[in-house]
Amino acid sequence: MNPYTFISGGVLRGARYDLRKATMLDLIRIAWSVDPDRVLGGPNWLEFDRFDIAAKAPPSSPPETVRLMLQSLLADRFKLMLHKDTRPMPAYALMPGKGSVKLRPTAGDGNPECQYQQQPGGSAFGSGYSCRDMTMAAFAERLHGMAEDYLIDPVVDATGLEGAWDFDLKWNSRSQVLPAGAERTTIFGAVEKQLGLSLTLQNAPAQVLVIDRVNDEPTGNAPDIAQKLPPRVLEFEVADLKPSRPGEPAVGLQVTPGGGLKTESMDMRVLLAAAWDIDWDHLERFAGLPKWVESAKFDIHAKASTNTNAPPFMGSGYLDDDVRLMLRALLVDRFKMKVHYEDRLVNGYALVAGKPGVKMKRTDPANRAGCKEARTMANDPRDINPRLARLITCRNTTMAQLAAQLQGLSPDYFAYPVEDATGLAGGWDFSLSFSPAWMLSAAGPDAGGASEPIGALSLADAVSRQLGLKLEMRKQMLPVVVIDHMEEKPAEN
Repeated sequence: MNPYTFISGGVLRGARYDLRKATMLDLIRIAWSVDPDRVLGGPNWLEFDRFDIAAKAPPSSPPETVRLMLQSLLADRFKLMLHKDTRPMPAYALMPGKGSVKLRPTAGDGNPECQYQQQPGGSAFGSGYSCRDMTMAAFAERLHGMAEDYLIDPVVDATGLEGAWDFDLKWNSRSQVLPAGAERTTIFGAVEKQLGLSLTLQNAPAQVLVIDRVNDEPTGNAPDIAQKLPPRVLEFEVADLKPSRPGEPAVGLQVTPGGGLKTESMDMRVLLAAAWDIDWDHLERFAGLPKWVESAKFDIHAKASTNTNAPPFMGSGYLDDDVRLMLRALLVDRFKMKVHYEDRLVNGYALVAGKPGVKMKRTDPANRAGCKEARTMANDPRDINPRLARLITCRNTTMAQLAAQLQGLSPDYFAYPVEDATGLAGGWDFSLSFSPAWMLSAAGPDAGGASEPIGALSLADAVSRQLGLKLEMRKQMLPVVVIDHMEEKPAEN
């Protein structure tokens, strides 16, 4: 399983709706189009147990109607009951600063926009936006997404400023490593110095959903459900696949409008990894790969026979499972592949208890279990050392739940899901501060040295030093994709 695409679907393809590998929290946030932090209460399995949904709906149903159908389905099959409420919730208030505001009254045409601006080489900034014809309410709403590495919580407008404005905003992303002696401009500093405004974390009234009841098992499916569901279409209607021209710039895997696929100058190893839902850094999960796979690049333009009613929703994988299986069928057909799965003895990781003891706190069992990116805090390690770009806080989390999270937290590090071998029972509260895997190689030879002021820290080292646990490599019998035959030249279009 590829941790980048843990949840898949959520759109209507033709008359069939599929949503796979979704937690109950996912199902609720999708059905009610709500931020997951605004879903309160519920049992401990809410953020961990996963479900697959396959349903039939009129092909022309808009996304809003499909969400209402999903609400009805959850009430019927899981006996879900919830109510809306207003609660004080953390939010960043966008407020006037100490001096005068530095905004220009707009001369726009009533089309508000904030466009990302690529910063030139040698610029002191890493991120920049040019905003035109923006009200402060619209800007507050968009700012959360523009600087989400700083702003975990929503932003609300408390400026009191009426009308629309033009302005530019530039800052350094949280993980941007600056030259020695360079001054970091955070989103908070940029808003203050460049706009004359301020961002203050405080509690503000917010609309929330409160879970009153939900069953952990859905009611059973009808005996003839397979016959009633429209079949999944798992092959492209038409596909153009050809070797890339030398020097052609790469275009990543893109889902095209309607649910097709486009990519240019893409490595064959990435295509294979995407088709079989494996992180491309872990090709040891394939056996029998021919040597030419390392250098071959291909262009693909493919169209599906049934269209989706909307683009992939935020939070889903970059490839839907249906598109992934269409890509797999295309590669098997054009390269005359013969493939099977086989359990083999391979390297895997187990989470074990370290010595002398764990460094986690026993939890309050009243808290709902969950792990998420931490809010900005005083002496935040992400700001003190930008290479420690991740800070995860978990509460009431079992060791089995932690082990299941680790592959998704650092997919470049783990080829397979981590096994829980700690022997520790119950729920725990803890935090993990670490570097994304891509930053470890960029940090240089001292990447594991937490004592270095600008050192990166792997997730494995963070687990050991901060939790008192250990990730131990063990030989395990785990599934491998075995390629029995694969031709180097694809069949003609």
